[in-house]
Amino acid sequence: MNSLVFDIETVPDTALGRQLLNIEPSLSDEGVAKAMTFKRMQETQSEFLALHQHRIVAISVALRRGDQFKLWSLGSEDSDEAELITRFFEGLEKYLPDLVSWNGSGFDLPLLHYRALKHGVASPQYWEVGDENREFRFNNYLGRFHWRHIDLMDVLSGYQPRSRAKLDEIAVMLGFPGKLGMSGDKVWDVYCNGGLKQIRDYCETDVLNTYLIYLRFQHLRGLLDDTALAAEEGRVRAHLAGSDAPHLQEFLAAWPAPAD
Repeated sequence: MNSLVFDIETVPDTALGRQLLNIEPSLSDEGVAKAMTFKRMQETQSEFLALHQHRIVAISVALRRGDQFKLWSLGSEDSDEAELITRFFEGLEKYLPDLVSWNGSGFDLPLLHYRALKHGVASPQYWEVGDENREFRFNNYLGRFHWRHIDLMDVLSGYQPRSRAKLDEIAVMLGFPGKLGMSGDKVWDVYCNGGLKQIRDYCETDVLNTYLIYLRFQHLRGLLDDTALAAEEGRVRAHLAGSDAPHLQEFLAAWPAPAD
């Protein structure tokens, strides 16, 4: 397996909001964010900002390669958005993994496109569709029905919007921990209170839930038999057990052990 499961967390791009709404410098970032969501509500009856108005503050990944499984958040708490995006695409260029996400086609990747465009982050292999490498003609990262990027939410719903499910609910349905007291709608408040580490930890647990669902999906496809599935889940348990990170220990404690 050579798979990279990923998730991002974002906050309002208040610098862009100031420009778009001609907001005076004296208004706080919290005030700018409220103005942005208010305008969005007027336009769409939803406070959810347009993707290009988000700023990425965390990218977490799980890499399954060879006989290893590794989970981490890119960069550090001091990394700016440009560094996070650069590291993400550098990893993709290096390993050419199968990308795995939950709603990556509808949120994470389009948002990464806009923000990579802003920061000038190139990724030739990601954008390859067969012009330079024929191998990518029928299996690339951009094709909705290709397998280099598997958006589990999209695939499992049969590509039908009305059939989509939440990551948390599918994870819990399968016996995984799901979200442990944190959710995407709390990220901005946590960020404003200096909780970037908490956000990065939360992003990692979302990646864990996504990866465990992905293993079940591979079993569903017949690419993992019962023995291989148990071994892969055991590999994740071993990784968590070997970590002293509180959020990973909490995740492990909330994940019921398999019956003998």
